[in-house]
Amino acid sequence: MSIEQSSNLITICSDSIGDTAEAVVQAVIHQFQNQQITIKRYGNIRHEEELRKLMEEAAQHQGFVVYTLVQPELREMIKEEAVRLDLRIVDIMGPMMQAFIDTFDDAPQQRPGLLHQLDENYFRRMEAIEFTVACDDGRDLGAMLKADIVLLGMSRTSKTPLSIFLAHRGKKVVNYPIIPEIAPPQELLSLPTNRLIGLTMKPEYMLKIRSERLKVLGLPTGSQYASLERITEEMEYASSLFNKLGCPVIDITDKAIEETAGIIMGYI
Repeated sequence: MSIEQSSNLITICSDSIGDTAEAVVQAVIHQFQNQQITIKRYGNIRHEEELRKLMEEAAQHQGFVVYTLVQPELREMIKEEAVRLDLRIVDIMGPMMQAFIDTFDDAPQQRPGLLHQLDENYFRRMEAIEFTVACDDGRDLGAMLKADIVLLGMSRTSKTPLSIFLAHRGKKVVNYPIIPEIAPPQELLSLPTNRLIGLTMKPEYMLKIRSERLKVLGLPTGSQYASLERITEEMEYASSLFNKLGCPVIDITDKAIEETAGIIMGYI
Protein backbone atom coordinates (compact mmCIF):
# COMPACT_ATOMS: atom_id res chain seq x y z
CA MET A 1 0.00 0.00 0.00
CA SER A 2 1.40 3.40 -0.92
CA ILE A 3 0.77 7.01 -0.11
CA GLU A 4 2.47 9.93 -1.88
CA GLN A 5 5.64 8.80 -3.58
CA SER A 6 8.88 9.90 -1.98
CA SER A 7 12.35 8.63 -1.14
CA ASN A 8 11.34 8.05 2.50
CA LEU A 9 10.18 4.44 2.64
CA ILE A 10 8.63 2.56 5.53
CA THR A 11 8.19 -1.15 4.84
CA ILE A 12 5.52 -3.08 6.74
CA CYS A 13 6.01 -6.82 7.08
CA SER A 14 3.45 -9.19 8.56
CA ASP A 15 2.52 -12.86 8.56
CA SER A 16 -1.09 -11.63 8.81
CA ILE A 17 -2.52 -8.73 6.76
CA GLY A 18 -0.41 -5.98 8.33
CA ASP A 19 -3.05 -3.40 9.19
CA THR A 20 -2.12 -3.39 12.89
CA ALA A 21 1.40 -2.27 12.01
CA GLU A 22 0.11 0.24 9.45
CA ALA A 23 -2.27 1.80 11.98
CA VAL A 24 0.70 2.40 14.30
CA VAL A 25 2.80 3.83 11.46
CA GLN A 26 0.02 6.17 10.34
CA ALA A 27 -0.47 7.40 13.91
CA VAL A 28 3.23 8.23 14.13
CA ILE A 29 3.33 9.93 10.71
CA HIS A 30 0.61 12.34 11.83
CA GLN A 31 2.92 13.60 14.57
CA PHE A 32 5.38 14.96 12.00
CA GLN A 33 5.02 17.77 9.49
CA ASN A 34 6.63 18.16 6.06
CA GLN A 35 7.37 14.44 5.77
CA GLN A 36 6.53 12.79 2.46
CA ILE A 37 6.44 9.12 3.37
CA THR A 38 5.86 6.06 1.20
CA ILE A 39 4.43 3.00 2.94
CA LYS A 40 4.86 -0.39 1.30
CA ARG A 41 3.06 -3.28 2.94
CA TYR A 42 3.82 -6.98 2.62
CA GLY A 43 1.20 -9.26 4.16
CA ASN A 44 0.83 -13.01 4.65
CA ILE A 45 4.58 -13.60 4.75
CA ARG A 46 5.14 -17.33 5.24
CA HIS A 47 8.57 -18.17 3.80
CA GLU A 48 12.10 -17.01 4.53
CA GLU A 49 12.79 -16.16 0.89
CA GLU A 50 9.87 -13.70 0.84
CA LEU A 51 11.23 -12.05 3.94
CA ARG A 52 14.77 -11.84 2.54
CA LYS A 53 13.61 -10.13 -0.66
CA LEU A 54 11.53 -7.47 1.08
CA MET A 55 14.36 -6.74 3.52
CA GLU A 56 16.83 -6.25 0.67
CA GLU A 57 14.41 -3.91 -1.09
CA ALA A 58 13.92 -1.89 2.09
CA ALA A 59 17.68 -1.63 2.55
CA GLN A 60 18.09 -0.19 -0.96
CA HIS A 61 15.77 2.68 -0.02
CA GLN A 62 17.53 3.31 3.32
CA GLY A 63 14.22 3.29 5.15
CA PHE A 64 13.19 1.02 7.99
CA VAL A 65 10.94 -2.01 8.49
CA VAL A 66 7.99 -2.30 10.86
CA TYR A 67 6.85 -5.85 11.51
CA THR A 68 4.22 -7.98 13.19
CA LEU A 69 5.49 -11.55 12.96
CA VAL A 70 4.41 -14.27 15.38
CA GLN A 71 6.16 -17.27 13.84
CA PRO A 72 9.43 -17.80 15.74
CA GLU A 73 11.52 -18.71 12.68
CA LEU A 74 10.47 -15.53 10.84
CA ARG A 75 11.02 -13.36 13.91
CA GLU A 76 14.53 -14.74 14.24
CA MET A 77 15.29 -14.35 10.55
CA ILE A 78 14.19 -10.72 10.33
CA LYS A 79 16.60 -9.89 13.16
CA GLU A 80 19.43 -11.67 11.35
CA GLU A 81 18.64 -9.88 8.08
CA ALA A 82 18.53 -6.53 9.87
CA VAL A 83 22.07 -7.11 11.14
CA ARG A 84 23.29 -8.34 7.75
CA LEU A 85 21.83 -5.36 5.88
CA ASP A 86 22.42 -2.75 8.61
CA LEU A 87 18.69 -1.98 8.50
CA ARG A 88 16.56 -0.66 11.34
CA ILE A 89 13.55 -2.79 12.29
CA VAL A 90 10.68 -2.06 14.68
CA ASP A 91 8.89 -4.95 16.39
CA ILE A 92 5.27 -3.93 17.07
CA MET A 93 4.02 -7.06 18.83
CA GLY A 94 7.15 -8.54 20.38
CA PRO A 95 7.45 -6.37 23.52
CA MET A 96 3.74 -6.73 24.25
CA MET A 97 3.87 -10.52 23.86
CA GLN A 98 6.92 -10.71 26.12
CA ALA A 99 5.21 -8.59 28.77
CA PHE A 100 2.22 -10.92 28.60
CA ILE A 101 4.47 -14.00 28.98
CA ASP A 102 6.44 -12.51 31.88
CA THR A 103 3.42 -11.15 33.76
CA PHE A 104 0.83 -13.87 33.26
CA ASP A 105 3.12 -16.89 32.81
CA ASP A 106 1.45 -17.84 29.54
CA ALA A 107 2.65 -18.69 26.03
CA PRO A 108 1.41 -17.25 22.70
CA GLN A 109 -0.38 -19.49 20.19
CA GLN A 110 2.00 -18.31 17.43
CA ARG A 111 -0.78 -18.42 14.85
CA PRO A 112 -0.84 -15.49 12.36
CA GLY A 113 -4.08 -13.63 11.80
CA LEU A 114 -5.94 -14.47 15.01
CA LEU A 115 -6.90 -10.82 15.37
CA HIS A 116 -8.65 -10.92 11.99
CA GLN A 117 -10.68 -14.09 12.19
CA LEU A 118 -13.87 -13.64 10.21
CA ASP A 119 -16.18 -12.90 13.10
CA GLU A 120 -19.02 -10.43 13.33
CA ASN A 121 -16.76 -7.61 14.54
CA TYR A 122 -14.44 -8.08 11.58
CA PHE A 123 -17.24 -7.74 9.03
CA ARG A 124 -18.60 -4.72 10.88
CA ARG A 125 -15.22 -2.99 10.64
CA MET A 126 -14.85 -3.79 6.96
CA GLU A 127 -18.34 -2.44 6.23
CA ALA A 128 -17.61 0.72 8.20
CA ILE A 129 -14.33 1.31 6.36
CA GLU A 130 -15.94 0.86 2.93
CA PHE A 131 -18.79 3.20 3.92
CA THR A 132 -16.42 5.86 5.28
CA VAL A 133 -14.10 5.86 2.26
CA ALA A 134 -17.08 6.19 -0.11
CA CYS A 135 -18.40 9.18 1.86
CA ASP A 136 -15.16 11.10 2.27
CA ASP A 137 -15.31 14.90 2.01
CA GLY A 138 -19.10 15.07 1.67
CA ARG A 139 -19.27 13.01 -1.53
CA ASP A 140 -22.54 11.30 -0.54
CA LEU A 141 -24.82 13.63 1.42
CA GLY A 142 -27.60 11.05 1.62
CA ALA A 143 -25.23 8.75 3.53
CA MET A 144 -25.38 11.15 6.49
CA LEU A 145 -28.69 9.59 7.43
CA LYS A 146 -27.01 6.17 7.73
CA ALA A 147 -23.83 7.31 9.47
CA ASP A 148 -22.95 6.69 13.10
CA ILE A 149 -20.89 9.88 13.19
CA VAL A 150 -20.82 13.00 11.02
CA LEU A 151 -17.63 15.05 11.37
CA LEU A 152 -17.89 18.75 10.53
CA GLY A 153 -14.94 21.05 10.02
CA MET A 154 -13.18 23.48 7.76
CA SER A 155 -10.39 22.39 5.45
CA ARG A 156 -7.32 20.84 7.17
CA THR A 157 -9.01 19.86 10.43
CA SER A 158 -7.97 16.20 9.99
CA LYS A 159 -11.46 15.05 9.05
CA THR A 160 -10.34 12.28 6.67
CA PRO A 161 -7.66 10.56 8.82
CA LEU A 162 -9.93 10.84 11.85
CA SER A 163 -12.81 9.30 9.88
CA ILE A 164 -10.69 6.33 8.82
CA PHE A 165 -9.40 5.84 12.36
CA LEU A 166 -12.97 5.71 13.68
CA ALA A 167 -14.01 3.39 10.86
CA HIS A 168 -11.38 0.90 11.99
CA ARG A 169 -13.31 0.84 15.25
CA GLY A 170 -16.50 -0.12 13.45
CA LYS A 171 -18.08 3.34 13.12
CA LYS A 172 -19.62 4.50 9.85
CA VAL A 173 -18.40 8.06 9.40
CA VAL A 174 -19.26 10.87 7.01
CA ASN A 175 -17.04 13.94 7.04
CA TYR A 176 -18.42 17.17 5.67
CA PRO A 177 -16.33 20.27 4.81
CA ILE A 178 -17.68 23.56 6.11
CA ILE A 179 -17.40 26.38 3.56
CA PRO A 180 -19.05 29.78 4.17
CA GLU A 181 -20.18 30.07 0.55
CA ILE A 182 -22.06 26.74 0.64
CA ALA A 183 -25.22 26.39 2.73
CA PRO A 184 -25.44 23.24 4.87
CA PRO A 185 -27.51 20.48 3.24
CA GLN A 186 -30.94 19.55 4.54
CA GLU A 187 -29.65 16.09 5.46
CA LEU A 188 -27.26 17.66 7.95
CA LEU A 189 -29.89 19.88 9.52
CA SER A 190 -32.19 16.92 10.09
CA LEU A 191 -29.68 14.80 12.03
CA PRO A 192 -29.85 14.31 15.81
CA THR A 193 -27.21 16.22 17.77
CA ASN A 194 -25.63 13.09 19.24
CA ARG A 195 -24.36 12.03 15.80
CA LEU A 196 -22.67 15.35 14.99
CA ILE A 197 -19.16 16.41 15.98
CA GLY A 198 -17.62 19.79 15.15
CA LEU A 199 -13.85 20.13 14.70
CA THR A 200 -11.89 23.34 15.10
CA MET A 201 -8.38 24.58 15.93
CA LYS A 202 -6.50 27.74 16.81
CA PRO A 203 -6.25 30.18 13.85
CA GLU A 204 -2.46 30.52 13.96
CA TYR A 205 -2.06 26.75 13.91
CA MET A 206 -4.42 26.48 10.95
CA LEU A 207 -2.49 29.21 9.15
CA LYS A 208 0.73 27.23 9.51
CA ILE A 209 -0.85 23.97 8.30
CA ARG A 210 -2.46 25.57 5.25
CA SER A 211 0.72 27.43 4.31
CA GLU A 212 2.72 24.20 4.47
CA ARG A 213 0.06 22.45 2.41
CA LEU A 214 0.38 25.03 -0.35
CA LYS A 215 4.16 24.59 -0.37
CA VAL A 216 3.77 20.82 -0.79
CA LEU A 217 1.42 21.41 -3.73
CA GLY A 218 3.79 23.95 -5.27
CA LEU A 219 1.21 26.74 -5.04
CA PRO A 220 1.76 30.38 -3.99
CA THR A 221 1.67 30.72 -0.21
CA GLY A 222 0.04 34.15 -0.44
CA SER A 223 -3.33 32.82 -1.62
CA GLN A 224 -6.55 33.60 0.24
CA TYR A 225 -6.80 29.98 1.38
CA ALA A 226 -3.80 30.48 3.67
CA SER A 227 -4.61 34.00 4.88
CA LEU A 228 -5.52 34.72 8.48
CA GLU A 229 -8.47 36.80 7.30
CA ARG A 230 -9.98 33.89 5.37
CA ILE A 231 -9.31 31.43 8.17
CA THR A 232 -11.00 33.73 10.69
CA GLU A 233 -14.01 34.08 8.38
CA GLU A 234 -14.32 30.30 8.03
CA MET A 235 -13.97 29.76 11.76
CA GLU A 236 -16.65 32.29 12.60
CA TYR A 237 -19.00 30.67 10.11
CA ALA A 238 -18.20 27.18 11.45
CA SER A 239 -18.80 28.36 15.02
CA SER A 240 -22.20 29.78 14.11
CA LEU A 241 -23.15 26.53 12.38
CA PHE A 242 -22.04 24.45 15.37
CA ASN A 243 -24.18 26.64 17.63
CA LYS A 244 -27.13 26.25 15.31
CA LEU A 245 -26.77 22.47 15.27
CA GLY A 246 -26.08 22.27 19.00
CA CYS A 247 -23.30 19.74 18.48
CA PRO A 248 -20.17 19.16 20.59
CA VAL A 249 -17.06 20.95 19.33
CA ILE A 250 -13.53 19.62 19.75
CA ASP A 251 -10.44 21.83 19.46
CA ILE A 252 -7.95 19.49 17.79
CA THR A 253 -4.97 21.84 18.14
CA ASP A 254 -1.95 19.73 19.19
CA LYS A 255 -4.15 16.65 19.65
CA ALA A 256 -3.19 13.28 18.19
CA ILE A 257 -5.76 11.47 16.06
CA GLU A 258 -6.11 8.81 18.77
CA GLU A 259 -6.83 11.41 21.42
CA THR A 260 -9.52 13.13 19.35
CA ALA A 261 -11.08 9.78 18.47
CA GLY A 262 -11.22 8.88 22.16
CA ILE A 263 -13.07 12.10 22.94
CA ILE A 264 -15.54 11.43 20.11
CA MET A 265 -16.19 7.87 21.30
CA GLY A 266 -16.95 9.33 24.71
CA TYR A 267 -19.62 11.58 23.21
CA ILE A 268 -21.42 8.84 21.31
